[in-house]
Amino acid sequence: MKKIIEILLCFLHPIAVVLIWIDLLTRREIGTGAKIAWAIFVIIPIIPFVYVLTGGDLW
Repeated sequence: MKKIIEILLCFLHPIAVVLIWIDLLTRREIGTGAKIAWAIFVIIPIIPFVYVLTGGDLW
């Protein structure tokens, strides 16, 4: 049951992506290239899924 809840929580990632995009739009100290790179990079939910699928035993 715990694993199912953890995997479901991973799907909250799209909400985080939208919040990051909003934050990137408001930042002035970051260049356009860096903003584009971050906007693309945050789409990939690598860390949450790796953590959940390995049972949290990464460290």
